[in-house]
Amino acid sequence: MPNHFHLMVYLNSFEIEVENSNGESKDKYGVKWGTCVNKRRDFYKSIAVLLRSYTRAINNQENRTGSLFQMKTKAKCLTDNSEITPAWFQSNFGTIVNIEDPERSYPQVCFNYIHLNPVSGKLVENQEDWEFSSCRDFSGLRNGTLVCESRVEEFGLKLM
Repeated sequence: MPNHFHLMVYLNSFEIEVENSNGESKDKYGVKWGTCVNKRRDFYKSIAVLLRSYTRAINNQENRTGSLFQMKTKAKCLTDNSEITPAWFQSNFGTIVNIEDPERSYPQVCFNYIHLNPVSGKLVENQEDWEFSSCRDFSGLRNGTLVCESRVEEFGLKLM
């Protein structure tokens, strides 16, 4: 997408160990590098580092300053079932059983949303036509190395 992106990421761990460096240096903007306050970094902070690094690289390339991203970054655990209704519930008409529909599971809904976003935004007619989408890898039009097809299969996700 020209003004945003979506990532669906599988985490082995929410936090990672980061090296603690004693050296301290500043770049031409006065930003300190080489020191880590904490020895552990969570996923949200890692995404923030990614976005800052990307912004810095684009700003240097384009000889500009300022933010590239307007909206706040959002992250949601797709496999957290704590807010999902139970498999059954009581109603005025007796016990009702929720039957899971794999095509409507939250991970599948997000997977579909990500791949159909360029179509919804009227940037392309078919989801496979968007050059920057992993849809091209899943549909066999490109042999990329960024996606993990076995993980997608493990979660039962399918292109719609």
